[in-house]
Amino acid sequence: MPSSAKRLVIGSTESYSGKSAVLLGVGLQLQAAGMDIGFGKPIGNSINGDGSDPDLDFIVETLHLPASRYYPPSISLTEAMMAEQLTLNGQASTHGSLQPYTEHQGEALVLLEGPGNLTEGMLLNLSVAHIAAEIDAAVLLVTRYDSLLLVDRLLAAKAQLGSRLIGVIINDVPEDAATVCKDLVRPFLEHHDIPVLALLPRSPIMRSITVREIVSRLNAEVLCCANRLDLMVETLTIGAMNVNSALRYFRKATNMAVVTGGDRTDIQFAALETSTQCLVLTGQIPPSPEILERASDLEVPIVSVDSDTLSTVERIDELFGQVRLHEPIKVQCIKGLIADHFDRDRLLQLLDLGLPVSAG
Repeated sequence: MPSSAKRLVIGSTESYSGKSAVLLGVGLQLQAAGMDIGFGKPIGNSINGDGSDPDLDFIVETLHLPASRYYPPSISLTEAMMAEQLTLNGQASTHGSLQPYTEHQGEALVLLEGPGNLTEGMLLNLSVAHIAAEIDAAVLLVTRYDSLLLVDRLLAAKAQLGSRLIGVIINDVPEDAATVCKDLVRPFLEHHDIPVLALLPRSPIMRSITVREIVSRLNAEVLCCANRLDLMVETLTIGAMNVNSALRYFRKATNMAVVTGGDRTDIQFAALETSTQCLVLTGQIPPSPEILERASDLEVPIVSVDSDTLSTVERIDELFGQVRLHEPIKVQCIKGLIADHFDRDRLLQLLDLGLPVSAG
């Protein structure tokens, strides 16, 4: 990249890879080193009716950015927008100008969050590759570890992005894959001119969800401790076995949501005596007064749903793959992961940027 490059698109090979968390962690680290940064996102999503986007607002607030350092979305991908574009039948769109992202207000680097994957936005000429080429930006890609097949994804990304791809971050690496990533995957990618700037280990905190998110996803009724919905859930457990087996199982887990039938009072008591953050009762069977009293004493929320146990578990399990970043504990976690595993100096070298002299 030329020495004038002052924009970095942080993209991903697939949705829910953790790119927002990585962007925030990198931004906080650069700020701590004294660098003046900006932030933007050309394509918005989940924008509320009032024009705001809680995810973007959270990043701006956490980075303490003034209005002059924030470059808001120029377009939001909605069904209506896509349908309108299709009616143009290939003609140039009047939406989604990238002009604002070619300008800057004196910051050293603008971090831009890319679309959800490498194909999103292609209809509007707003894919990661289009954005990077149009505004002369470098690209840092985040991919979630799932198997060694991630190498194929990154080789394909390199073929698509060429020299604009200055590095990748492999996120959510499980402990049993750490060695193969370090000794096999990383050297292979480096040999193919794909710098690996971080191998971020799997973190229960980063994968955790709040009780509030469970309630929202299930449209559940909160039976007690409505003031404790911000408790973090790291694991999901089904209480369908006999109570002795369940108790042994519960004792091995931490910060659980336990899904069980509303009539399983024995399982409910066992769960409340272990590391349970939430009881999810299925079948619309109300818990006994004794369970409600014990849960209230321990400040453990109980919620009730009308779905069966299996479908309830499936719907909660989907949440763990769609990590939200809005909890302070997650901000501290990603700060620590980036500090411990991310090669900041190599990123700056690849961007041909230096830190302020006073930062060292």
